[in-house]
Amino acid sequence: QVQLVESGGGLVQAGGSLRLSCAASGGTFRITAMAWFRQAPDKGREIVAHISSGGSSSYYTDSVKGRFTISRDNAKNTVYLQMNSLKPEDTAVYYCAARALGVVTFGIWGQGTLVTVSD
Repeated sequence: QVQLVESGGGLVQAGGSLRLSCAASGGTFRITAMAWFRQAPDKGREIVAHISSGGSSSYYTDSVKGRFTISRDNAKNTVYLQMNSLKPEDTAVYYCAARALGVVTFGIWGQGTLVTVSD
């Protein structure tokens, strides 16, 4: 069974940077695309970025384009989210997610890591 564990969240001032990591274990051969989602207080969960299995293709939601970068190291079974120029509206719980081979949705989830951006 695949497990995802996020790390790297915390409190940062506006304009600062954080790097989130998500380590996968157990049956990682089943993982294809990976993604980062976030859920702000009193809001629904939204996708932030996703990356293809080989890392050659990525997608970003408009609000983070030019500030966030998703990457993955398949040798370490880890996906990263580098977040620069952080804004208070980036405050949210960030979740790592994975898509299993043969499945079209992101059905494997981590427990989440809280990112708080202060003014």
